[in-house]
Amino acid sequence: MQVSKSIRNLAAGLAISMAATVAVAEMKKDIVDTAVSAGSFNTLVTAVQAAGLVDTLKGPGPFTVFAPTDEAFAKIPKDQLDALLKDKEKLRAVLTYHVVSGAVMAKDVAPGKVPTVQGQPLNVDVKYGNVMINQAKVVKTDIVTSNGVIHVIDSVVLPN
Repeated sequence: MQVSKSIRNLAAGLAISMAATVAVAEMKKDIVDTAVSAGSFNTLVTAVQAAGLVDTLKGPGPFTVFAPTDEAFAKIPKDQLDALLKDKEKLRAVLTYHVVSGAVMAKDVAPGKVPTVQGQPLNVDVKYGNVMINQAKVVKTDIVTSNGVIHVIDSVVLPN
């Protein structure tokens, strides 16, 4: 009986240790690797690659990325999305409009204008209890990466 209890305790300890190791490994992923492993940002990753921004978003940062999901990109008509993916300059402008310098956690977000890496500000607002980035709703916050933080949004935001 005592041996069985010791084995259970050892097994439980190993499970906790393995879970902690996995959590630490996840924290070491940068913004790009985190987006790739999530599986719901395939279009965003493709766009980042097409725009030549992979090295930047794998850089030291820190960055805050308002990341549109694949469903958000699907709201853009296919012909317009295809054209955007082929226009590297316009694509870079759209993608960098989703990036803010520094790691801004959800608790630190306040309504107002937020400067982007692209140059034009995003408008942050709270409507009916939802945080909005321009017209996009923030659906998940504070995905911490090794070089910043990702907040998931439900639409692609476009600069003027």
